[in-house]
Amino acid sequence: MAETQAIERKPREADSRESSERTKAWEPPQVLPDPKPQDGYAFRWIRTSTMGTQDAVNVSKRMREGWEPVRAEDHPELMIASDRGTTFEGNIEVGGLLLCKTSIENVRGRQEYYADLSRRQTESVDSNFMRDNDPRMPKINESRTQVSFGGGAKPK
Repeated sequence: MAETQAIERKPREADSRESSERTKAWEPPQVLPDPKPQDGYAFRWIRTSTMGTQDAVNVSKRMREGWEPVRAEDHPELMIASDRGTTFEGNIEVGGLLLCKTSIENVRGRQEYYADLSRRQTESVDSNFMRDNDPRMPKINESRTQVSFGGGAKPK
């Protein structure tokens, strides 16, 4: 008879889900880090400069909309090298973008305003387009069809 060799097996305790899972694929890091969420606040990166040219008009407009710069000490997880020579010392600025926050109510109000503006503009375009519509030659031909399945005449 052939001699059998003992196969060494690892103990069952060593076989775990952590050891059998695939390792996460490498991904390049994000250029702009995400701050930890705060209840009642939304965050956004605001442009302060483009190609080395300051954009004070954009910053001023966003501040009037209710966005305020985030202090670096409020988010220590984002302690990264801030832009040199920035006018926003003590805040978080990366590559000409300044991290700002505002209340959720402010964000919702802005979304509602622009949704209403979009709706009114669409209605205006539609009514202007259909203003000179002639029923003899309609711009939009809405033919109606009816589809039924089975049937024919039912026996009495």
